[in-house]
Formats: sequence, C-alpha cells, structure tokens
Amino acid sequence: MTGQENYFVHNVVVFGRVLRGLGLPVGTAQIADVLTALTYVDLSSREDVKHTLRALLVRRREDGPLFDEAFDLFWKLVQGGPLAEVDLSRLLQRPPRQQMALVRWLSEEGEGGDPPEEVHEDRVYTFSAREVLRTRDFAELSPDELEEVRRLMQGLSWALPQRRTRRRVPAARGPYFDLRRTFRRNMRYGAEPVHLVRRRPKYRRRPLVAICDISGSMERYSRVLLQFLYAITNRLDRVETFVFGTRLTRITRQLQRRDIDEALAEATRHIVDWGGGTRIGEALKTFNYRWARRVLGGGAVVLIISDGWDRGDVDLLAREMARLHRSCYRLIWLNPLLGMPGYEPLTRGMQAALPHVDAFLPVHNLESLEQLGDVLARLNAL
Repeated sequence: MTGQENYFVHNVVVFGRVLRGLGLPVGTAQIADVLTALTYVDLSSREDVKHTLRALLVRRREDGPLFDEAFDLFWKLVQGGPLAEVDLSRLLQRPPRQQMALVRWLSEEGEGGDPPEEVHEDRVYTFSAREVLRTRDFAELSPDELEEVRRLMQGLSWALPQRRTRRRVPAARGPYFDLRRTFRRNMRYGAEPVHLVRRRPKYRRRPLVAICDISGSMERYSRVLLQFLYAITNRLDRVETFVFGTRLTRITRQLQRRDIDEALAEATRHIVDWGGGTRIGEALKTFNYRWARRVLGGGAVVLIISDGWDRGDVDLLAREMARLHRSCYRLIWLNPLLGMPGYEPLTRGMQAALPHVDAFLPVHNLESLEQLGDVLARLNAL
C-alpha cells in the first residue's frame, strides 16, 4: 500500500470516528465495508465518494442532514490538493462535542491561525455532549439541552426494592412443602408421596412516594424535576407523586397521561402555589394525616425533594419527619444544592430534617439521578 493510500484509509477511519462522535451508529464493520466499496469508486469524484459513504454509514433518515454537513466540512480541508495527502487525526485531539467547530476552523483557517479556546454549540448532537449533560447542573442548561435531558430521563433504569409478602407461590426448589398440591399430584400413585410440590414466599415491589418542593427557592430545578417525576410515574407501578409549596397537592393522576407535554401542562394547572413560599412541616403534616395510610402500605420508599429552605415551624417539621420516618421503609432526602462545591446543610429546615432521613443525596443533574437509581437498587440487599 502506497503512502497516499495509507493517508486515504486513515482519513476514512478518522471520518468514521467523527461521525460516531456526532451520534451516528458507525462501527468498525461499516468502515471496512466503506473501504471495500471505495475500491470500485472513482476517488476523484467527490459526489461518488460522498454517496458511497452516505449509503453505508447513514442508517436513520434524520441523520442525513448531519452527515451531509459533516462530510462537506470535513473534506473541504483538502480542496485544491490531493485527498490522500492530508492527515486529519488532529480532529480527535478534543472531545467529540468540539469536533464540528474544529472542522469549521480547519476549513476556514487551514494551517494558519490558532484553534478556538472554547466551542459553543446551540444543539446537542454528540455522545460526548450527552456525557457532559450527565454532569451539567439542571439550572445551567439551555432549552435544547433540557429537551435532550428530558429524553435521556426516559432511558434511566429503576429497580425498586421488593418486600416479602405473606403469600406463597409454587416453586421448583422452594423451602416450603405444598401439602395439598403434593397430595393431588400423587393420587395416581395411591397417595404415596413420590413427587413433592414446593412453595416459596412471594415478593412484591415496594411502592414509591415522591414529595417534591415547587416553591420559589426551587424554581431553577422544579420544572425539570417534574419531568423526572413523570418519568418514574410512567416507568414504575405503585408510584404516588405530591408537590408542595405552602400546601400539599397530589398530582399522581395528572402525571399518568401518556403524552408528557399534556401531563406536565395538566399538573402545572393543578398546582396553585407554584413558585411561592415554603412550609415543609405543614405539607408533611397534611401528608401524614391525610395520605399516609392510603399510600404507605406495603413498606413504601419515600423521596423528599427540597433544598430545605423553610418559612414554617421548624419544630413541626422535625415532628412530622419523625412520624413519616416511622411509617415508611426508607426515607430519602434529595437536595439539588448538595451538588454544589462547598455546600453544607446549615439551614434550619435541613438541620431539623436530617436526623430522620436514611439517605441524603444530590439531585442536580443526570448523574445524580443515576446515583439515586443505584441506591434504590441496593435497598434490595438490605
């Protein structure tokens, strides 16, 4: 293989990696197919090369425009010179989210000029960008990024803990004998116990109850957290959802609509104290006296989502937290401020609540939601 052919093959591989960074499902096998197909194509024809690559590397119709833009910018580097004499591996020296901007810089500046220090994109396309979104604070996201976060929330996996019920079900190797079924099965053998039928305890997923703060201090997070509540309400069974500011509101039924936009709009219309003050103790008292018996049966796991800023009676908050802690299987407090460097729970509300929680976790980005999922899954081992 000549030096020019080596460069050409290398550049095709680099282009495939750039496409993969932009979110297109391009694998090694496809690149191998491309290199084989290009042996039958006139490499001096830009359009022939482009259509060959497009046919083999684009699987989804919506990826077509992105491929066209990437191809035009990527191969513009070699206009006026041989395609095989340019090494494009430098494009991979930065995260894939910045590759499109680097392509534009290289296409405009060539070998001169300095690359941009920062790259800003209006839309989220790349796998790397999704990785960045996992660690970005919800309060810092643009509208396009919030839309992407909403979509990624739908893909989060949740494994709630299970509890052992009093009922038993047939099992091949259960610890208990089923005498009635054993007798019936062995009637053909004169009631001799030839085959023993066993049973095991039946397990059932624990209910999940979410109580979310939608007061003014939580305004930067409350709308995206409402999308999180919609995701878990529709992914799991036996989920109850409440929100509170100065009063408690149940929105479980509103979030059960199939369309997320309709569900969120209906829930928002149902909430009358959005963005107001915060009275956590009074809201929890309403929950304990009005809803606890209805929704905490079966050893529920309770999530309280709040920054802990409270204008109500702190002693009332401590009493109601203690009552709620006694009534549920696990009580987890999620605080979006906990993800900030140097944060300490010094507010009166948090000081009153923390002695009664089983876990105190952040809830400011996608990574923290994944951490919550891991914590819930580990409860099965307790």
